[in-house]
Order: sequence, then structure tokens, then C-alpha cells
Amino acid sequence: MDYQKLLENIYQEILPYAKEGKQADYIPELAKVNPDQFGMFIHSIYGETASIEQSDTRFSIQSISKVFALAMCLSIKGDDLWKRVGREPSGTAFNSLIQLEVEHGIPRNPFINAGALVMADILFSHLDDPANDFLNFVRAVANNPTIEYNRDVANSERENGYLNAAIANLLKYHGTIENDIESVLNFYFLMCSIEMSCRELSLAFLAFANHRRKFDYAGISLTASQVKRINAIMQTCGFYDEAGEFAYFVGLPGKSGVGGGIVAIHPLQYSVAVWSPRLNSKGNSVMGMKALELLTTETKESIF
Repeated sequence: MDYQKLLENIYQEILPYAKEGKQADYIPELAKVNPDQFGMFIHSIYGETASIEQSDTRFSIQSISKVFALAMCLSIKGDDLWKRVGREPSGTAFNSLIQLEVEHGIPRNPFINAGALVMADILFSHLDDPANDFLNFVRAVANNPTIEYNRDVANSERENGYLNAAIANLLKYHGTIENDIESVLNFYFLMCSIEMSCRELSLAFLAFANHRRKFDYAGISLTASQVKRINAIMQTCGFYDEAGEFAYFVGLPGKSGVGGGIVAIHPLQYSVAVWSPRLNSKGNSVMGMKALELLTTETKESIF
């Protein structure tokens, strides 16, 4: 497969969408990002790579970080994790309070904000140094010791994170989180602020694309079965309340973030990351979604 030529063709086809959507301006630091950027990087499990445009530009990965958090929580808690968070698609916005109240403080899945706050609480309880341990795990999976948090983004989210604070308080009321609310929120916002490039994300997610390879990074180990189950949750819950659309048009497990990044995997084939800050109404990158749709259309390959 000539991935380089494929990515170049995809880029030309999606250019008409370049001005659609807008960046996540409810987070002031993200509103400062130039929205007219695009990058894409693909990395096969056999070592083939291809890239276009700003594939080495780092951006705030936001909710993509929840996949790393899930890997750590599964390694630490095993199936006991599912006593505190579900595995079902939400069908509602990622920051919804209504569903959480109706379901008595048990988040539908780990990738909505409520579920990610529960995971932050679990990591806060079990890690000696949560901020450094989480960052070191991400660095290990990506094989890059220079990856860092963007504390300006984290602070910007905390200063404007009223809805997430409400979610955390509701979780605390129902006993779903155990630690101090401020500590959990600050750690959650820090996780979301991690900056990575498409190249770095694509390499990191090869660990999830190849479940036949041992998953053991910075003391976090997963079985092949656990890796496949993370992929299953990415397939059903990875795109907020647009997961069905992504499954229909793209057909790969993946995860998006409101920083404009999307990462997707074709199990035992490749990992691909794409970034463009302009988002649709669901919080997913307009050009990123279209690029991945074209990728699986042109290759005639998906998990289905």
C-alpha cells in the first residue's frame, strides 16, 4: 500500500472542508490556536509510515488522553473498574449531567467526562505521583521523553470548568469518586492538556493496534484481551454522541478530542492520527472525520 500517495490524495479531497466548523473556543487557550491547520500520520505495524502537512505540530490531545487513562485503570483495577463506570455508549453530550443523575452517579462509559473523572480519581488513589506517573506512561507508550503537559491549557480549563466541577460534585454526592474534588479536577484537566503530534499519537496507539505484541510500558501491563476490549470501547464510545456516525462512515476503533485530534486503529494493520482544530457540532474535527472516512473508503478496509 502506497500510504504516502493515499494521504496526499485525501488531503486534496478534503480541502473544500477547510473552513467548516470552529475550534473549541469555550476553552480560552484552545481558542488561540490557529484553526487553519491540518496534519495526518499513519504508522503500520510493519514499520511503514506516511505523513502530510503539520503532522509534527503538537496540540492538546484532550479526550484522547482518556484512552491512556483507561489502559492504566484496567492494569491497576482489572474488571473491578466496571463497578464504577459502565461500558455503554452514552447517546448524550460528553458533558451531560442529566444521564448521570438518572443513573445514580455511574457514568455510562470511561470516555465521557464523568467517566474520565472517575478514572482520574482511581489513578489519584493508586499512583504515588499521579501527574508524573501518568505523563511517564504516555511518554513510554509513545517512546518520547519530551512529551509534556500544557499547563496554560490546564489552567484555562480549570478556570472555566464549571460544568465539569458540577459533574465532579454529583459524582462525589453519589460516592463514585473518593478523593478531594479539587484534586481530582486539577489532575483531570492536566491529563487532557497533554500535547502530542500526529506522529507521536500514531506511534503511541500502535500499542493498541497490535494486541499480539506485549503491552508493558512504565509498569503498566495489559493482556491481549484487555487491549482488544479497550479497542471495543473506542469503537462504541470514542466519539461522544457521534460514535454511530464514525462507525458507519469510517469503521475503525478510535478516539477524538476537542483539540481537533482524532486517532484510529485498524487492528493488526495500522494506527493513524489526524488533526485539524475546526470542530463540528458534536466536538469532532470536521476535516479529521472526513479524512478518515476517505482512508477506509480508498483502502476498502475497515474492521467490518
